[in-house]
Amino acid sequence: MGPEELKAVSGVISSGYIAEGAIVQKFEQSFADYLNIRHAVATNSGTSALHLALLALDVGAGDEVIIPSYVCCALLNAVNYTGATPVLADICPDTCNIDAADIKKRLSHRTRAIIVPHLFGMAADLGSLLALGVPLIEDCAQAVGSEYAQCPVGTFGVAAIYSFYATKVITTGEGGMVVSSSRDIADRIRDLKTYDQKDDHKIRFNYKMTDIQAAMGLAQLERLEAFIRHRRAIAGQYARSFKNLGLNLPPDDSGHIYFRYVLGLNTDSLSWIQTLARQGIGSHRPVFLPLHRQMKRKGFPASEKAWKNSLSIPIYPSLTDEEVTKVIDAVLDTAAKIE
Repeated sequence: MGPEELKAVSGVISSGYIAEGAIVQKFEQSFADYLNIRHAVATNSGTSALHLALLALDVGAGDEVIIPSYVCCALLNAVNYTGATPVLADICPDTCNIDAADIKKRLSHRTRAIIVPHLFGMAADLGSLLALGVPLIEDCAQAVGSEYAQCPVGTFGVAAIYSFYATKVITTGEGGMVVSSSRDIADRIRDLKTYDQKDDHKIRFNYKMTDIQAAMGLAQLERLEAFIRHRRAIAGQYARSFKNLGLNLPPDDSGHIYFRYVLGLNTDSLSWIQTLARQGIGSHRPVFLPLHRQMKRKGFPASEKAWKNSLSIPIYPSLTDEEVTKVIDAVLDTAAKIE
């Protein structure tokens, strides 16, 4: 964040109108224009956006929603909010995205939707997933600006959701967005996200975004392409530096925005995390705990291996050249010690 965000937010505060208003509407329209999609509805978080997208598809008790195991628990929460049954699927080992072939084994007459995260900023195999004939909700929380077949992710499913949390590709502090080509879905989401001043009563929510958040979002959206260029430049440096280490590097895909740079190790990532920390480099397992472990399920070998052996190293737009060099040196040194 910089002076652009400070100026935008200060302008809203100075206006005296800080709740959801004209700035939110402008952010929604600008975001829809960026994706070249008809409708965008701002929310207070990505999880809220996902909850509303499921409700707009009439997902509820008795339905099943397929989600990957190797993902954060927000997806599990959103499905549980609706009363539907979450069904876990495994991932593709080379991309860490949900595996269409594994989904096919888990489909039933109760399957109402599939939630498809574009994990770490790389598009899932949307062609194979669309061929399953089940409504897709694209989870683009880590993938603003990513592309599949030279088209923006988020424009293939019946709806897509975005997160603007503090660490995401662009941020509003907290916030989210649902996009869709369907006016009916967008209208239902707009109705459900606010409970006041309605002629009838049904369960609705307080999932609104504020003009303060939207002002920051507009400033961030203007800088998105620069953010992505810098992420890709860092990823290129990492790929050149690590190509001879015998590690699994992120796929070299033209639509990848590298929200995370994830190394596939030949050992448990914990030893790497500890060794890099001693050199002043923060690194983590990119998914805290896969859902099959949280739910005490077995039978997800690719997700289990990815959780144990994957390592996320620093990559973000404000990372300096000096810091990138420090990360590279630390990774090379750690690889020599451990691998």
